[in-house]
Amino acid sequence: MRVEKLNDMVKGWFVGNFDPSLYKTNKCEVAVKSYIKGDFEKKHYHKIATEITVIVKGKVKMFNQVFSEGDMIVVEPGEATSFETLENCINVVVKLPGANNDKYECDNEN
Repeated sequence: MRVEKLNDMVKGWFVGNFDPSLYKTNKCEVAVKSYIKGDFEKKHYHKIATEITVIVKGKVKMFNQVFSEGDMIVVEPGEATSFETLENCINVVVKLPGANNDKYECDNEN
């Protein structure tokens, strides 16, 4: 048995091909992410990975839509969105496959 703390992981990521990681793999990446109201990530996309975001608590804005507790958003490769928290929130994020350096910021917000 091995026990670790989520707070010791980088930005909530705990499964994937990075350090630290509870389970090192290129097959997927998994994170539990906590955000404060107003946190924002620039518009970006992935060329390889499909990213699934599950809203566990709170409200977020993606694709110019509001999502809340229980919503699951599947972002396919090439689909670009920004990410804004409208309330304090907790999300589970899964990326398939795991793909290091597969995040591309968009030059504009359009």
